[in-house]
Amino acid sequence: MKEIKLSVDEQNVEIVMTILNSLKAGLIEKIELDGTVTKTRPTQYQPKLKAVDEKDSGPNDKTGKYASPAAFKARLNKRK
Repeated sequence: MKEIKLSVDEQNVEIVMTILNSLKAGLIEKIELDGTVTKTRPTQYQPKLKAVDEKDSGPNDKTGKYASPAAFKARLNKRK
């Protein structure tokens, strides 16, 4: 693991810490400030399952949201 060391003026420490803490979760493992370790924020959302919901699309779509051109015309003709 690589380390990056920054020298920051005392008046700018809060700004730099805010920037570092707002980076994408998981990018920074730990942050040390004058020898004290500050915790990085955990990710906001972690899915419990790594499953993808499969939905019917095209001609297999039962909701009618995405219909094939033929199915759309047939549905329009039914309404008349």
